Amino acid sequence: MSGVARPVPGAVTAPAPPARRVRHAVRDGLAVMAFSAATSVGLAMALTLLAGLGK
Repeated sequence: MSGVARPVPGAVTAPAPPARRVRHAVRDGLAVMAFSAATSVGLAMALTLLAGLGK
């Protein structure tokens, strides 16, 4: 025996997952940019509020 697994006749194999498309990468990139922008604005607002309370 060579140790290589052979498919069993009649066995059902799972289909290969579909390849990711460019639009998925673009959508993920836009989601990261939106999250980053929202986080930056939130942090800037929090710091502005804290600086205003310190006066």
